[in-house]
Amino acid sequence: MYAIIETGGKQLRVAEGDVIRCDVPGEAGSDVTFDRVVLASKGGDQVSVGAPLIGGAKVTGTVLGQKKDKKILVFRYKPKKRVRKLVGHRQPFAEVKITKIDLP
Repeated sequence: MYAIIETGGKQLRVAEGDVIRCDVPGEAGSDVTFDRVVLASKGGDQVSVGAPLIGGAKVTGTVLGQKKDKKILVFRYKPKKRVRKLVGHRQPFAEVKITKIDLP
């Protein structure tokens, strides 16, 4: 059984027991519900496709923790002008373990 959900402007394929990285608020141990389910499969050839979403379907998960990704360095440079700018960025994300997929 798997589902494709929308969260944070992205689509993710999830199954029960998967750990995903997404941008959701919440403390460690709190429950999160994803109700924007685009596609779902119960196994085999049974696939439900939403138009654009599947009504009544939801995916629940538990937040494992809030973390930050690796640092990305952005370097801007203009030749012959002595203009150099170095900026670092670490994107925050939440690790969520998928616990249940409910389909209508």
